[in-house]
This record gives sequence, structure tokens and C-alpha cells, in this order.
Amino acid sequence: MGIEGVIRVALTSRTDDRGTFAEFFRRSSVPAGTPPVQANLSRSHANVLRGLHFHRRQWDYWFALSGTAFVALVDLREGSPTASETATLRLSGEEPAGLFIPPGVAHGFFAETAFAMVYLVDGYFDASDELGVAWDDPALGIGWPASDPILSERDRRNPSLEDIRRDPPRFHPSLG
Repeated sequence: MGIEGVIRVALTSRTDDRGTFAEFFRRSSVPAGTPPVQANLSRSHANVLRGLHFHRRQWDYWFALSGTAFVALVDLREGSPTASETATLRLSGEEPAGLFIPPGVAHGFFAETAFAMVYLVDGYFDASDELGVAWDDPALGIGWPASDPILSERDRRNPSLEDIRRDPPRFHPSLG
């Protein structure tokens, strides 16, 4: 995947006359650690950008239900073998895949179409662990497919990469 600990999990879907079935999460597909404790549903209109967000203590596991999103990831972790690396990919409800994101890896997406995803986390919501970095910081070098997306006020105010580097998250080898 290009960033230590980020895992794209290829999933198999089965289709018949009734529709489609896909298993979207299996505990053995992600690194050891705490199991998921919360599942969330996110729906975004086309042209919405969410992120870049990161957590110091929590991992995320994403699964697209419908639509297509351009996903950007940035390794903010001090001590990581891939520190400062950036990776991009697309998630689509048409191609079932899971995406495991360890703590300290900033993550965000741009909804190229209306986009819905479920994501699992290994910690209950904790506002003190909801952090961000400016999605459009030139130091990140992300080639977002939009220049004027719809953003939340929170995401408009996220700090620069330079600010985050003053107190970066730490790398946890057990989670990659």
C-alpha cells in the first residue's frame, strides 16, 4: 500500500439473481490489537471532502457501500519506516475492499459521486483523539481531483503539516 501498516483488504463478492453478498470485515484480516467497538455510517454528497483526519490512539477500517471516493493517506508517525509518505487510492461500492488505517496515519476522502461507507473503530468516540491536518497543505503533495470541495468548518481550520510535526503521533510497530 506504500504506508507501513495500511492494509487494503481484497474482498470477494458473490452475485446471483437476488443481488450481491460480500463479507466486509474479518478479524484475521487486520493486525492484532484491540477489536472494533464501534461502527459508523458516513454518507457524503458528491464534491464533499472529509479530512484529513487522524487519531493518536484509534485505528479505522473502512468499507465503501456505494459510490466512489478518492482517498488520501499520509503517514504522520514519528519513527515509522514510511514517515511522511503519502498514498492515494480509490474506494468504490462496486469493487468491495476494506481499508485498515492505523493510528497516526492521516486519512481523508473526496466523494467523486454520492458516497456511503461503513467504518469500524477500536475506540469509542473521544473528541481529544479527533485531530486533523490541512487537506490542501502543499507540503503533503496530494493531487486531489478537486480544488473547491465542500468542507466542514472543522476541516477548513485544520493545522498545517508543519504544525503537526511539532508533536507528531508515534509509531506503534504492533499495528504497523
